[in-house]
Amino acid sequence: MSFEPPAQGLYDPQFEHDSCGVGFVANFKGVKSHALVRDTLQVLINLDHRGACGCEANTGDGAGILTQIPDKFFRKVCGRLDIELPAAGSYGVGVLYMPPDHGQRRRCREVVERTASREGLKFLGWRDVPTDSNAANLGKGARSLEPNISQFFVQKPDDCATELDFERLLYIFRRLAYKEIAKLETLPQREYFYHCSLSCRTVVYKGMLTPGQVSEYFPDLKDPDYESAIGLTHSRFSTNTFPNWQRSHPYRYIAHNGEINTLRGNINWMRARESRIKGGPLGANVKDVFPVVASNGSDSAMFDNVLEFLTLTGRSLPHAVMMMIPEPWDGHEHMDDEKRAFYEYHSCLMEPWDGPASICFTDGRVIGNILDRNGLRPSRYYVTEDTVILSSEAGVLPIPDDKIVRKGRVSPGEMFFVDTIQGRVLTDEEVKRPIFQGQPYGQWLKDNLVALDDLPATEEKPVASAVPLVKRQQAFGFSYEDIGHFMAPMAKNGVELITSMGTDTPMAVLSDKPLALFEYFKQLFAQVTNPPIDSIREEIITSTITTLGSEGNLIDPKPESARLILCEQPVLSDSELSKIRNIRRKGFKSVTLPILFPADQGAQGLEDALETLFVEASAAITKGANLLILSDRDISAEKAPIPSLLAVAGLHHHLMRAGSRTKVSIILESGEPRDVHAFAMLIGYGCAAINPYLAFETLGQMITDGQLGGDINKAVKNFIKAATKGVVKTMAKMGISTIQSYRGAQQFEAVGLGKDLVDKYFTGTPSRIGGFGLDVVAEDTLKKHTKAFFPRKDSDSVLDAGGKHQWRSNGERHLFNPVTIHKLQRSTREKNFKLFQEYTSTVDNQAREAYT
Repeated sequence: MSFEPPAQGLYDPQFEHDSCGVGFVANFKGVKSHALVRDTLQVLINLDHRGACGCEANTGDGAGILTQIPDKFFRKVCGRLDIELPAAGSYGVGVLYMPPDHGQRRRCREVVERTASREGLKFLGWRDVPTDSNAANLGKGARSLEPNISQFFVQKPDDCATELDFERLLYIFRRLAYKEIAKLETLPQREYFYHCSLSCRTVVYKGMLTPGQVSEYFPDLKDPDYESAIGLTHSRFSTNTFPNWQRSHPYRYIAHNGEINTLRGNINWMRARESRIKGGPLGANVKDVFPVVASNGSDSAMFDNVLEFLTLTGRSLPHAVMMMIPEPWDGHEHMDDEKRAFYEYHSCLMEPWDGPASICFTDGRVIGNILDRNGLRPSRYYVTEDTVILSSEAGVLPIPDDKIVRKGRVSPGEMFFVDTIQGRVLTDEEVKRPIFQGQPYGQWLKDNLVALDDLPATEEKPVASAVPLVKRQQAFGFSYEDIGHFMAPMAKNGVELITSMGTDTPMAVLSDKPLALFEYFKQLFAQVTNPPIDSIREEIITSTITTLGSEGNLIDPKPESARLILCEQPVLSDSELSKIRNIRRKGFKSVTLPILFPADQGAQGLEDALETLFVEASAAITKGANLLILSDRDISAEKAPIPSLLAVAGLHHHLMRAGSRTKVSIILESGEPRDVHAFAMLIGYGCAAINPYLAFETLGQMITDGQLGGDINKAVKNFIKAATKGVVKTMAKMGISTIQSYRGAQQFEAVGLGKDLVDKYFTGTPSRIGGFGLDVVAEDTLKKHTKAFFPRKDSDSVLDAGGKHQWRSNGERHLFNPVTIHKLQRSTREKNFKLFQEYTSTVDNQAREAYT
């Protein structure tokens, strides 16, 4: 069974996101009380308007609370069950969703007990968590998915020296138990099995509830002996998603208001890094927790998965949070050197999890909040003489003014932090400064990170092609419109040409023209709660840098982890690519791989060439290459270019599956990309840097012919500037700030591509209507190639006029063309209804010539 429907129509479960109300109450002196739990639940109720319900007012989108383990309460209730608990901190409490069926639940319990024993944990006993669906007035929808909720208790082994060691053991135990349950195909209700929490520090009560239902549904929370010094709460409002019990917050470490827009890339990169992770505090057992990210979770759950992993493998909780949500350091002129060095070094280890986010985090000892670099989710706080209240908005608890010591809001990139061990509220600087100074990050960067500009220039010049420029332009689908209307302004002014919104041409899959593969993809829209970024006025938070080279072991950061090439932008000039191709520096080795296929072998030749590319890339990696340059420079009458997007995305996903993706950077040397959409797509599917050599050669010819003023160096510089700004503008529409996060994020959907093609070469990309396969891709490519190298008439020896943006007689079809416009104008001027009907019939009747 599944709690959500499969992908169908316009719905795809991979786009499950949250946008919610979040808050916490903490006694920073560490004094536990039931009053604090009661206040936290009141905060939840007062955030009711930030949560959601379905058509049933009493079926919520999800709500819950995380507290410290209430030792006094558990000793009381466990005593009634003859469960003898050891000292506080020496036992762990698990909260489990379980199958409603008694027999299946018993089998799950057997697996849990068996796994605990195998991991050296003494199993102390089970407790059925009291729930009251009637008192909570639980809705029909919530009842239909209601799990059994159980608690269990395990004792810390003698060889666990610290609480943190115990937490690590519980983490491994939890992951192993989950994997074993997931493999039980004879257990139909196994998807109910879910650890809300398993810790010696914290416990979570949550469900598919409204805020007001939480304390009614869980009578435990009303018991006066249920005490805590920390209470984290959350009211869920998901957009375009299906609620279920597991997706309610808090998770094990966080509660989150916002969206992670770069999620697909973050998941892929984390999965790829697992092949290089070894050692650390988990030792050989680290493999037991893979995959780190649970693929069936929401964006918040996946963030929680990675944060938990980073924290339990050696970093402090705030350190891990700062890695995942870094401040905007790249364009910050006034940031001090230590802080900048920390963020720059960690950008070599992990890309930001980017998007509007207010994240509250806790490990049961400390609790805090951080805002994303944009600050697009509010977090406001009050501090009294011993308590902190932070929430998505002010006024969640009635605090008299004379009790408030200070109040304020968390700023973009800032961390608000409460330490119950030290007994105080720490400033952003107090939390972060010791972490910045934890290692000599500046020296590590100085010794290892090299800027592309600092690499020695080479004397190598691109070998002049024997194939005339116009033939190569035709083979890659250039038109006069591309060159004159788009490339020329980019080279002249350094900005992308602005055109009006809307299009009246057929979608790519319905076009009669052989289009580039880029045209079959559309960038996804941000959801309604997710504002775009103004990439001009908010330039300080955007970053265009990209790095080239091999990543190191994520959980064992060393100076060599920064051994990378730093590029200020992802589009490279010919001379910059030459530096990379001829690099002679320790830790770097480049290999150029052709992306060409036999022109006389059609789709089979294309497929075989792709497989050869994958094999050669893996072989090169085995021999130590970490800079793979994919090149189509050597096209000829016999060799056609593999579409650059197909080569990049296909290799990217092949290496992901092979576990070697983080060992290399993919660099593209191609004649095909020439517009912003192409550059954005190539980066979005994992390309680290792009050299559009034919675009530069075309600009040079325009200067020679007098069609473009200035010199070629200035034209190339402007073109690169325009392309980079265009990519930033494109990703900003999705609320993404950095190219490093956008790389591999796959923020696109395919329209008209078949499942087999997408699954293999564009894995994880939605293609809702299905479509064609590799045969049509090869056919479109070879149509352009044949026209270039085997023209049938003289007119085939020149470029097409174009006609995508402006109607041309031999160009793309337009709904609004001279005929339809003439009929519309005449019919209105002459008040001729019959002529108007001819106009509407021509535009509306798409039975023979489909446009949309």
